[in-house]
Amino acid sequence: MCGIAGFWRMEGREPGLDGIIAGMADSLRHRGPDDQGLWQDAQTGVALAHRRLSILDLSPLGHQPMASSSGRYQLVYNGEIYNAEDLRAELLQRSCRFRGTSDTEVFVEALAVWGLEETVGRLQGMFAMALWDQEERCLHLIRDRLGIKPLYWGRFGSLLLFGSELKALRAHPGWTPAIDRPALASYLRYGYVGGEKSIYSGISKLSPGTILTIRSGGEIRERRYWSLCDAAEKGVAARAAFDLSDSEAVDGLEALLKDAVRRHMAADVPLGAFLSGGVDSSAVVALMQAQSARPVKTFSIGFHDGAYDEAEQARLVARHLGTDHTELYVTQADALRVVPDLPRWYDEPFADVSQIPTLLVSELTRRHVTVSLSGDGGDELYAGYNRHRVAAGLLPRLAAVPGPLRALASAGLGALSPAAWDRLGRLLPAARRPRQLGDKLHKLAALLSADPARPYRRIVGQWHDPAALMADGVADGDDPTLDEALIRRFPDALDRMQLLDMALYLPDDILVKLDRASMAVSLEARVPLLDHRLVEQAWSLPRHLKLRGGESKWILRQVLTRYVPRTLIDRPKMGFAVPIGDWLKAELRGWAEELLRPAVLEGAGLKAAPVLSAWRRHLAGQGAHQHALWTVLMYLAWLET
Repeated sequence: MCGIAGFWRMEGREPGLDGIIAGMADSLRHRGPDDQGLWQDAQTGVALAHRRLSILDLSPLGHQPMASSSGRYQLVYNGEIYNAEDLRAELLQRSCRFRGTSDTEVFVEALAVWGLEETVGRLQGMFAMALWDQEERCLHLIRDRLGIKPLYWGRFGSLLLFGSELKALRAHPGWTPAIDRPALASYLRYGYVGGEKSIYSGISKLSPGTILTIRSGGEIRERRYWSLCDAAEKGVAARAAFDLSDSEAVDGLEALLKDAVRRHMAADVPLGAFLSGGVDSSAVVALMQAQSARPVKTFSIGFHDGAYDEAEQARLVARHLGTDHTELYVTQADALRVVPDLPRWYDEPFADVSQIPTLLVSELTRRHVTVSLSGDGGDELYAGYNRHRVAAGLLPRLAAVPGPLRALASAGLGALSPAAWDRLGRLLPAARRPRQLGDKLHKLAALLSADPARPYRRIVGQWHDPAALMADGVADGDDPTLDEALIRRFPDALDRMQLLDMALYLPDDILVKLDRASMAVSLEARVPLLDHRLVEQAWSLPRHLKLRGGESKWILRQVLTRYVPRTLIDRPKMGFAVPIGDWLKAELRGWAEELLRPAVLEGAGLKAAPVLSAWRRHLAGQGAHQHALWTVLMYLAWLET
């Protein structure tokens, strides 16, 4: 894995070009500690930078920026192309010659044979690229289909900036950052800055599956080479002709999963996997071990609080599969140690509390390996979230319930705090007791108060009226979760819920969390379940292969039970969480109250009254406010940093 950055001063020469591009590269040293490469053309004002974490072809022949043998292209690239050897074999038959064995060289040489769009369309992998075409005098920015790898860009007059992280853009003296207020409002709603926006005005995230071309005259053209909505719509249409038996469908998924995992295991450095003991990571590890001649290195962390601890489950799965397992039980002090560093690594406000354990398990893993496979993506593909079961079963029924009755039920569930519901939950038998019962019931309360046709942002939102927090009353603007065209295009509530998760929550929360946490410690994290072939196949699967008998991810579980006994994986879904509510009342209280002073809130452009009201209610145990408060705290900590 690597970091890329660069700029283009379109009007020509950039004063101090060498020092500027070197500074942008240095800001990404954590993403690539093994090597730095710079390339610039003073005449055109273009400069490219690359920080390398060496994974494939560790020799200087893998160095970037990499020029094509024709001299036409200069490439900086972050990611991995998992079908590079297949493409290399095709290119050799077309008389291409290669100097080294890197996947970077495969891409840059393929351009002369297939052209840009066909070459990108052939790639299986995760990637963010900047390609300078010296013949056409244009710059291409390219991002993978699912948004696994990040790429920010912005244009300010004649200056174009781009980079893997916002800190690389901030290192250029020609741009003065300013907060995008609607983007901030969106962040307060969801806990992350979603869509194409960033926290800064004028800086965008390149959309997944997109090629952006900038020409010397200033013309900008953006085109999709792959569309999630189109792939989903095509898959939904194909269900009508789906005629496979259960066993045939499971066989087909297992074969494709095995191939994806095998390809993701390619590395010239030590490789392992995160293992939580859940379905997704256990499936990835099981298929790794089935294709490895030696024990796979697996890693997990545990907490002494049983409500949040998955280490024991992971240990049992590892023992059954015969992996070389490493676990670390972390204390509250260990977890809280990383909190002050979060704004620095996440680069813009980000408030998914599982950022803490993700950073901790990445630290543990990097002590032993350079590459780690992850199970991220399984919930989105195979309907693994509780809200997916709700969409499949409860939402259609709720639409028939009068609004006042829904509101009454919502108020009843919200009357008790999450902690009080957790205490009542202890009356249930341990085997049937849901983890984090209080949080789940409060989410159900939010669902009951939502519009049944548009429940998504109510279910996943933190502050449901972020404009009420903004000092200037700015709202978060267009929201794709309310798009009438989307409802017409995907009338089924479960399809729509999964699509929104895959289009919004996955790239802007889950994958951001994984990328920043792993890259903070120079660890490459790979996500084999997000091989685009698996994504396309998943959309063609009928509902009964995802949800059956109250069980989520049914087809993925069937694959896993061919390797791991059901008794080891049949347990309530937990998630990768920490007891942030308790910490805010105890160890983090002083830190939080320092940030939540009225002068600090108002200086950050927020109204103090609604935030402090939520803080007082949280301390009194009145309602579930910890995640909303964490969203504000992460913004304030980022602003302070």
